[in-house]
Amino acid sequence: MLVIGTLGEWFWWDRLWLPGNLTWADLKDEDGLVYARPSHLYITLPYALIFLMVRYLFERLIATPLAASLGITEKTRHRVEHNTVLEQHFRTKSKNPGQADIDGLCKKCGWSSRQVERWFRRRRNQDRPGVLKKFREASWRMIFYLLAFIGGIIALYDKPWFYNVPEVWSDYPKQSMLDSQYWYYTVEMSFYLSLVLRITFDVKRKDFKEQIIHHWATLTLLAFSWCGNYIRVGTLVLLIHDSSDILLESAKIFNYAKWFKTCNGIFVVFAAVFIVTRLIIFPFWIIHCTWVYPPLYYPPFFGYYFFNFMLIVLLMLHIFWAYLILRMVKMFLFGSLTKDERSDNEEDEEDDGETSMTEDNDEHVKVTNGCRGGGRANHH
Repeated sequence: MLVIGTLGEWFWWDRLWLPGNLTWADLKDEDGLVYARPSHLYITLPYALIFLMVRYLFERLIATPLAASLGITEKTRHRVEHNTVLEQHFRTKSKNPGQADIDGLCKKCGWSSRQVERWFRRRRNQDRPGVLKKFREASWRMIFYLLAFIGGIIALYDKPWFYNVPEVWSDYPKQSMLDSQYWYYTVEMSFYLSLVLRITFDVKRKDFKEQIIHHWATLTLLAFSWCGNYIRVGTLVLLIHDSSDILLESAKIFNYAKWFKTCNGIFVVFAAVFIVTRLIIFPFWIIHCTWVYPPLYYPPFFGYYFFNFMLIVLLMLHIFWAYLILRMVKMFLFGSLTKDERSDNEEDEEDDGETSMTEDNDEHVKVTNGCRGGGRANHH
């Protein structure tokens, strides 16, 4: 207990969280001022569990009937014939065996090379999520981001720092917490925590690791900004992110419904909004404000550097996703796009092993191109 108490004292040391001339005692609620407390964040765990229950009901009572009305159905998949040797190789060694491995497996099983290749294609397809699951997930996220964005506008439209970003430092850190800020933060943190709790069950893309980093970076940034009373900046960051996420999830919904022209139009708008909000406004307004202005009010301290470091982590993820978006836009404009760069597409079960191009991807970039040359092309 002594060790835990000592670690707690070090963790909550004033110099880590607050400017040098302040202590936690200076942020006690008084004279009508209410300050954010770390204990306020405990409520996010039960709220995250509530989000999971609401999501379960939404996906089955709303998203599933909506998918049916749009003609979205699951593709019938052939289950592979059970083969102990191939299953063992699939689970423990490789899901995409090379020719040398295939030759060895052929000898063990007494199958032809094409039979082994077909078995592995079908086995990989069995683990891939169907379009209905993707539609449910995209619908849930789109509804949340839309409502969160509307809530953020309501919470911020009458605040001076919404129009003049440097105002976030006015009277810092003695800034009273508003009810709107409390609920905005609580809802957003609970939602992202629910995503972390569900991440192993949700659709996995090729940028799965980047998604994990993004979710944890967001939660860390929100929790730290709450404890260090960077709430004003935090609300602006949340609003910026939600604006483009609405369009991304909307594009995916129309993609699954095969409304390709609508999907393409939303994708173009999404790409523009993503670039403007996350590669222009975020670094040149938000990060500039958190990096340049605070030293004018107080000497830099650990919290100042850590908060900006987490913002830079998010910016690096934005650049990574923007690269994928722009690459797909280039292929879309020059007619060379054949599939989504980030999606784990379902494979044809024919002997030629060509890749099917009717699947889609997720998380920060993607959409389906219209029919050209008699075929469909996917893009982010």
